[in-house]
Amino acid sequence: MKMLLVTGVSGELGTLIAAGLAGRADVVLASRNPEYGRRRVDFDDPASLDFAGVTTLLLISAGYGEDDVVIARHGAVIDAAERDGVGHIVYTSLASAGDHLPYALPHRWTERRLRSGTAAWTILRNGLYAELLAWLAAPDAEGRITAPLGGGKLAAVARRDLADAACRVALDPAPHAGEVYDLVGEEAVGGAEVAEALGGVYRPGTMAQARARIAASGAAPFQTPMLVGTYSAIAHGFLDGTGGELRAVLGTAPRKALDVIAGKAG
Repeated sequence: MKMLLVTGVSGELGTLIAAGLAGRADVVLASRNPEYGRRRVDFDDPASLDFAGVTTLLLISAGYGEDDVVIARHGAVIDAAERDGVGHIVYTSLASAGDHLPYALPHRWTERRLRSGTAAWTILRNGLYAELLAWLAAPDAEGRITAPLGGGKLAAVARRDLADAACRVALDPAPHAGEVYDLVGEEAVGGAEVAEALGGVYRPGTMAQARARIAASGAAPFQTPMLVGTYSAIAHGFLDGTGGELRAVLGTAPRKALDVIAGKAG
């Protein structure tokens, strides 16, 4: 029997992917936390990286960490997968337009590593989540959105759509071998649109104000530049490109970002 192993199912994207694959005899869910997976796979524990019998590996990126940590994790998983004869690796990466983001480098390194490896591969370049934009542009108690997004917009995509796309590709990877799919939203939205959807007002602040607010929130040191860099990339027009292959991979129309943000999407 072919076996699809899905790693990293304890994260938000992974949880949705796991739900989409639930009950399948040919799928094994893996996580460092046994609560979330039937098999323990800890990217930081080489002894747990056992992929014997796995035909397809869905590698959900381990993006929480400094670049060197994330790269070491991804490299160890790919090395082990090739050692154990995994035939196809499907990787959840970052949208092409995200090259300007502070967390792009580990994704591009992993893509390069897959291209130079022995397993077939498919790269899912995921756009930034509509749910992330909802958090970045959350209104305060008075209904004011002060996120420093300027007049910029984001081609945001529903996390559930990205999970559905990953499931579809991973369950039948052969037709997608060697493909790089840009999975971004079909319309771009910014602070003004979010404010209208939530019944608030948009009064953008500055990057410096956002940096101070994030630093004071208890965020890890590496998270502050990541989040401020995301604000900057949106504000200055680097993430507003729509299109891509999301609709084609899903086989249906994607969810609308504003519906997700307003809690109206299924």
